[in-house]
Amino acid sequence: MTANGILQILIFFGLVLLLTKPMGVFLKNVYDDEPHLLNRLFGRVERLTYKLVGVDPTAEMNWKRYSFAMLSFSLVSSLVLYGVQRLQGYLPFNPQEFAAPTVDSSFNTAVSFVTNTNWQGYSGEATMSYFTQMAGLTVQNFASAAVGMALAIAFIRGIARHETTNLGNFWTDLVRGTMYVLLPLSLVAAIFFVSQGVVQNFKAYDVAATIDGATQSIAQGPAASQLAIKMVGTNGGGFFNANSAHPFENPTPLSNLMQMLLIFLIPAGLTYTLGRMVRSQGHGWAVFAAMAILFFAGTFTAYWAESRGNPIYPTNVDQTVVGGNLEGKETRFGVVNSALFATVTTDASCGAVNAMHDSFTPLGGLVPLVNIQLGEVIFGGVGAGMYGILVMIVLTVFIAGLMVGRTPEYLGKKIEAYDVQMAMLYALIFPAIILILTAISVLAPDFGLSSLNNQGAHGLSEILYAFSSGTGNNGSAFAGLNANTIWYNTAIGIAMLTGRFMMIIPVLAIAGNLARKKRVPATLGTFPVNTGLFTILLVGIILIVGALTFFPVISLSPILEHFQMSAGQTF
Repeated sequence: MTANGILQILIFFGLVLLLTKPMGVFLKNVYDDEPHLLNRLFGRVERLTYKLVGVDPTAEMNWKRYSFAMLSFSLVSSLVLYGVQRLQGYLPFNPQEFAAPTVDSSFNTAVSFVTNTNWQGYSGEATMSYFTQMAGLTVQNFASAAVGMALAIAFIRGIARHETTNLGNFWTDLVRGTMYVLLPLSLVAAIFFVSQGVVQNFKAYDVAATIDGATQSIAQGPAASQLAIKMVGTNGGGFFNANSAHPFENPTPLSNLMQMLLIFLIPAGLTYTLGRMVRSQGHGWAVFAAMAILFFAGTFTAYWAESRGNPIYPTNVDQTVVGGNLEGKETRFGVVNSALFATVTTDASCGAVNAMHDSFTPLGGLVPLVNIQLGEVIFGGVGAGMYGILVMIVLTVFIAGLMVGRTPEYLGKKIEAYDVQMAMLYALIFPAIILILTAISVLAPDFGLSSLNNQGAHGLSEILYAFSSGTGNNGSAFAGLNANTIWYNTAIGIAMLTGRFMMIIPVLAIAGNLARKKRVPATLGTFPVNTGLFTILLVGIILIVGALTFFPVISLSPILEHFQMSAGQTF
C-alpha cells in the first residue's frame, strides 16, 4: 500500500461524507412531501400522474396492503420485461437483428432486473437490442430502485410513528422516488458521463481492422443513460459485458470516481434521513459510523491483499513496481481504484465491476464475497441496505436487552417476540438459500460442476459467489463460471426472487408491528442507540451473524485457496 493510494480512498470517503447530509435532507423532504425545488417545478406532473393511474396519494396503507401493492407491481414488471425480451426480434431499434434470448435466460433477466440484481449470464452487447436495453432493462433499473427506496422509507415510518397501522402509500412513494430523486440524478450523471467519453447513440456496430489483418466489431449504443441509473440506483448491470471495465462505459479515472460516488450517494443519504425522520440525528450518525467502519475494514483489506501481488509468482518478481496484482485490472485505474471499486460495489449491492473479481488474490476476492454475505448492509443498495441494517439493529437491541436483563427497546418502542421472530426469519432465509443451492451445484457434476473453468477451492468460490450475488441481489460475478445454462439461469433466478421478496415481507411485518406500538419513556436502563457503544455492538452483531453462518464454507474456498497458492498450487 502507498500513501497516494490511501489518500485516494480517504478523498473518496470524504466526498461521500460531504454529500450525506444534503442528500439525506432532500430525501426526507421528498418522501414527507415537504417543499423542495423539484416539487415546485414538477408538482403538477406528479398530481397528473396520480389522476391518470387512479391513485389517491392521501390514502395510506397498512403493511399488508403495502406489500400487496409492491408484489403486484413487481409481478407485472417481470412479465413485461420477459415479454420484451421474447419479442425482441420483432421490435424496433435492433440494428444488429438480435433474436430473442432463450426462455431460461429471459426468465433470469426479467427476475434479475426487477429485483434490482442485474445479474447477466450473457454478453449484453451481443444479446440485447437497443430497445430491450432502453425500454426493458433501463426502465426496470428505475423501477426496482424506486421500490427499494420506498420500502426503506416505509420501515423508517414504522419506527417513527406510533399507535397507527399506516406506513404510507406505496404508489406515492414509488412516483416521488422516481420523479424527484432517480430521474434528475440520472439525467445529470448521464450528461457528465457523455462529457467523459461514454457513448450514447443508436448507431449500428462499427467494424474495425486490427493490426494483424483481422476484423473487430466495435459495439455502440445508448450506454450513458443506462450507466447513470445503474449507478444511482445501485443496479449494476452493464451495457457492455465488461461492465465498468469497458472503455466506452468507464473511460477515465474521473468517470470511475463519479460512478463510485453515485453508488453510495443515496444509501449514505438515507442514514441522515433515518435520523431526521425518527428525530434522533445521533442515531443516524451512529448507523453511518457502523457502515463506515465495515467499509474501511473491507477496503483496506482488499487494497493490502492486491498490493502485495499474486503469491504464485517467484519471490524474485517484484510486483510492487506496478502496484501489485494487476491481473484482471485496467491499468488506467490501477490496484487501489480496482480494490476500492470492488469493495464499494459489493458493499452497496450494485454489481458493477471495473475489474474481474475472479483475478483478485484469494484474500482480495474474499472481501467482495464477505461483503455480500454480510447482507450488503454496508450502505447497501438503495433502500435495501437501510432496511437490512434496521433488521440488524432490531437484533442488536434485542441482544443488548438480554445482556442487561430487561425488555429491549428501540427508540421508544418495545422489541417483542414477534419482531425478533421476523428479524430472525430475515436473517436465516439469506444463508439458507445460498448454501442449499451451492451444495446442490457442487454435488451435481452434470449441470453444476460442468460450467466451471477452475477446480478445487477456486471453483467452489466461483459457485458460492454466484449464489451469494444472486440471493444478495448484487449481480456481480466472480467469473470463471458459465452461468448461462438452464440450471444456473433457473437456480439463480429462484435465488434472486427469494433474496428480494421473501426477505421484504418480514421487513414490512416488523415495520407494521412497530408502527402500532405506544412509545415508552426512556429510563436509566434504556440502551441508547446514538453512542459509540451501540455502533460497536451493531458492527459486532453484523460480523458474528455473517461469520458464524458462512465461515465454514469460506474456509474451504478463498481461505483454503490462499494457503494453497502460498504453497505454489494453482487451479
